[in-house]
Amino acid sequence: MKSAARRRSSVIRRTLSGLILAAAAVVALGVWGPWRNNEAAAVPTAEVALGDFVEYVALRGDIRVRSSTMITAPFNAGDLQILKLCRDGAPIRKGDVVVQFDPTSLQRSADQSRAVLQQVEAEIQRANAQQKMHEEQILTDLQSARFGVERARLDASTQEVIPKLEHEKNLLALEKAERKLREAETRIATSRIGAEADLAGVLRRRDKAKADLEQAERNLAALTLTSPAEGIAAVLPNPRARTSILGGTAPVFKEGDRLWAGAAIVEVPDLSTIQANAPVYEADRGKIAPGQPVTLQVEAVPDREHKGSVSTISPLAKADYSSFPIRKSFDLAVSLDQPDPRLRPGMSATFRVEVERLPGSILIPAEAVFDKSGRTVAYVFAGGGFQERALEVARRGDGRVQVARGLKQGERVALKDPTAFEEKD
Repeated sequence: MKSAARRRSSVIRRTLSGLILAAAAVVALGVWGPWRNNEAAAVPTAEVALGDFVEYVALRGDIRVRSSTMITAPFNAGDLQILKLCRDGAPIRKGDVVVQFDPTSLQRSADQSRAVLQQVEAEIQRANAQQKMHEEQILTDLQSARFGVERARLDASTQEVIPKLEHEKNLLALEKAERKLREAETRIATSRIGAEADLAGVLRRRDKAKADLEQAERNLAALTLTSPAEGIAAVLPNPRARTSILGGTAPVFKEGDRLWAGAAIVEVPDLSTIQANAPVYEADRGKIAPGQPVTLQVEAVPDREHKGSVSTISPLAKADYSSFPIRKSFDLAVSLDQPDPRLRPGMSATFRVEVERLPGSILIPAEAVFDKSGRTVAYVFAGGGFQERALEVARRGDGRVQVARGLKQGERVALKDPTAFEEKD
């Protein structure tokens, strides 16, 4: 009896234990299933796409112009001090005044040259008047001598009616009158030669004074510098105003600054020749060639992308001292398809040079590729959860990955590791 009761009790306990375990399993499935669905919904996903895989080379450069006009301080203009200066970045038209220098010292020099010229011209007028009076006196004497010669000749022609002694006196008088006439002719010729020599010296002084005045007026005119073309005024830095002897940024020229002859003050770029330039380092030089498409993002004009193409790339490398260690770079020039009128030389820009395009590629975001124990995998959403799948990556590009094997178009992959959620929970 006791053994039978024990057997019945054991069977009842086993039956109850099985029922409890089954109920627990049902409850667990009821809770785990929704949790798995909610977890999968919390992981961001992206669709596997079919498209063009584009490989880019990212560069950093700026906007420049191929042609510009430099406005420089004049030569032989004495002490130069800026009286007026156009505003940096101001639009200017052809003929507008860009720089005006203080004309005080040159105006004084021009006034002195003008006074010297007036004085010399007065001397010329006075010398001409004196020469004219002197020549008139000599001509009067010459005319009188000619009259004396004619009268002596008349007296000498009467030898038949006058005594011989008287005739000889008349001949002597004729000879004296002729000598006096020759002296008068010689004196007037000598006077003219001397007057011409004196006048030539004064004329040379006048020419020098006139040349000095013309030079002073040209120097005065050179103190006003105008724009040779329409464009934007770019005021250049003044290296002599640098505050630190160790370097640093030099301030631009301003009104009141003193300049030296030939100093470059303002640059007027030709905006019709605007382009973009960037250095290309040796690792990327072999990928870039003329004609490749380029997309630019200009920091000062962020509301649009600027399209262009590689126009030239330098065949020779130069040392780039802007970084350490010093590297070698090649100059890259990009011609813009439709330059934005807001672009200005000196603006910073980022370049994306399209070096290769592969159509018909399986593409996923770079965030969807994970490294698991040395394997490259992705997590594909299927059946309410994520399945780990091994990938063969062909290429990696700008935020996207080209998949050679392991995924199909239209599938969805996780952008975050779903196993990390499970381990955390």
